[in-house]
Amino acid sequence: MRAQFVLSEIGVGLRRNLTMTFAVIVSVALSLALFGGSLLMRDQVSTMKGYWYDKVNVSIFLCNKADAEQDPKCAKGAVTNEQKDQILGDLKKMPVVDKVVHESADEAYKHYKEQFGDSPLSSSLTPDQMQESFRIKLKDPEKYQVVATAFSGRDGVQAVQDQKGYLDNLFGLLNGMNWAAVAVMALMLVVALMLIVNTVRVSAFSRRRETGIMRLVGASSFYIQMPFIMEAAVAGLIGGGLACGMLLVGRYFMIDHGLELSEKINLINFLGWDAVLAKLPLVLAIGLLMPALAAFFALRKYLKV
Repeated sequence: MRAQFVLSEIGVGLRRNLTMTFAVIVSVALSLALFGGSLLMRDQVSTMKGYWYDKVNVSIFLCNKADAEQDPKCAKGAVTNEQKDQILGDLKKMPVVDKVVHESADEAYKHYKEQFGDSPLSSSLTPDQMQESFRIKLKDPEKYQVVATAFSGRDGVQAVQDQKGYLDNLFGLLNGMNWAAVAVMALMLVVALMLIVNTVRVSAFSRRRETGIMRLVGASSFYIQMPFIMEAAVAGLIGGGLACGMLLVGRYFMIDHGLELSEKINLINFLGWDAVLAKLPLVLAIGLLMPALAAFFALRKYLKV
């Protein structure tokens, strides 16, 4: 097979169907940019989960005098020293517990003042109104229910709270956004495939005379089909290159410059450039192979050789 002939046919095909080729490139670029973005979003959520779940604590809040008067869970009175020692001893015996820190009412009051000192309520609070608590770090954050079952309802315990529950709502929202991006990507992918098939069909129909002559002189099916497949592959590769550019530009302007999210949102450990660069070969490979395969199967129906 002469490479010069194939390359010339590719150029002719791309120029002849310039409008549809442009539509293919744009649709492939958008769908692959969404595909790469969804992969990066999934990695970002996984990174955030690993980072924050490692920091969350389970808190056991103990009854104080105010709770004994108002909260039915503390109807037996404020927590005693014996009850605190018993709770601490039981916590240390549990295999799921990694570390236990006791926070006194005075320490809780100090921390509240540091975080919410400007709040109007801070001036009316006193240390004896704050709750003592045990801050528990688990070896596995998913084992919260083990602690909750063991200590909920025990004398001297007002509540058992898991900070992980607050993070689950955030991660649920992020996962929902990711699935929405995947749905849009799938729609754009279908559009791109339909455009590729139609482009190949029009190209094959417009060159039916040439392909007929090639068939009469004994050209193989693969030789006849190759220019059409390569046309789709080149258009897809250009679209994949644009998608890679969109991912790089998006990472640059959203995280490092422009919006500068990495500086404005210090609580999130954003993915680095290495994570983005690692996805580019996959995006380019899909951009090359997807149109080529679509063209190959379309030619079996529309190009009778």
